[in-house]
Amino acid sequence: MTAAATHRNGLFRRWHEAGNECVPPTDAQIVTSDGKSIPAHSSVLASDSPVLERMLDRSRKGGNSERIIHVLGVPHDAVLVFLQFLYSSRTGMWSREAEEEMERHGMALLALSHAYRVRWLKRRCEAGVAAWLSAVKVMDVLKLARLCDAPRLYQRCMRLVAKDFEAVQQSEGWRFVQKHDPGLEMEVLQFLQETSQRQKRWRRERGDQDKYRQLSEAMDCLQHICTEGCTDVGPHNSRPPANPCTSFSTCEGLQLLIRHFAACGRKLSPKGCTHCKRMWQLLRLHSSLCDQPDSCRVPLCEQFKKKVQEEKVDRTWRLLVKKVVTARVMSSLANRKVPEIVQKSRKRYRGTR
Repeated sequence: MTAAATHRNGLFRRWHEAGNECVPPTDAQIVTSDGKSIPAHSSVLASDSPVLERMLDRSRKGGNSERIIHVLGVPHDAVLVFLQFLYSSRTGMWSREAEEEMERHGMALLALSHAYRVRWLKRRCEAGVAAWLSAVKVMDVLKLARLCDAPRLYQRCMRLVAKDFEAVQQSEGWRFVQKHDPGLEMEVLQFLQETSQRQKRWRRERGDQDKYRQLSEAMDCLQHICTEGCTDVGPHNSRPPANPCTSFSTCEGLQLLIRHFAACGRKLSPKGCTHCKRMWQLLRLHSSLCDQPDSCRVPLCEQFKKKVQEEKVDRTWRLLVKKVVTARVMSSLANRKVPEIVQKSRKRYRGTR
């Protein structure tokens, strides 16, 4: 039995699976680019494709007893597989054989499903083609995604190009685009530039977030040192602190800065030293965050609070305070212990997926 006959039998088998005990005679012919014809049922063709439905209606109004539809531009085998999927839509089945056919004829099926507006098949073709994307073929798929209005597949291709552009440059598809499609080449290069800028911006924002997190941690350590004491800085008593230090490296650095600030003779001079300026900024930041200045044991907290109320605080400083507060909230949420019942529900949810 030839491959074409096997496919035709598969079409009729799917008609049986749809619940039809007797297969009605075919009333339409699909003619492919090589002149071969494939018998089919007009009701199946029209059920999923409004384009094929209009073509069949025009043929019927023309008085033709047998309706003929020309499907050109794709291989004969791909048209057979396309019809096979139209028949299988009656059963809702998606077999291993269908996955193999999708891998073999995915690009042609995407073009056919777009041209004949078979939306459910187009979505599956997009996912199927995206599953086996490679740097060698990505430019061919990218061109097809543009032609077939497949935005998800287009974005998937662009991300792969950005991820492995060196390999893409070695492909025949990229060389073809450089010679014959300057518009697509410009799109790719612009996407690469935007991706690079986004990555730089993300790294910069990530670095800023780390700085805000460190400032929030320093505020906690300053409160901890001045309220409970830690090693030889802060309240001097023989009792250990009630809350052990959880940020030892930050706390140790802050203790060194406090000792320097206490002993430095230039902390009140107009120029001052770099370390003392840092300490003044930390004390001022603490006062901006503190909501109990009257009972706070951090030095100069109440004085800074009054000074801020008397003077107009610049916008940059207000933004810094806001960022540190946000970093503190995010850090507390990240370190918050998840209730046991929530953990169990998450495990059950993952197990059902």
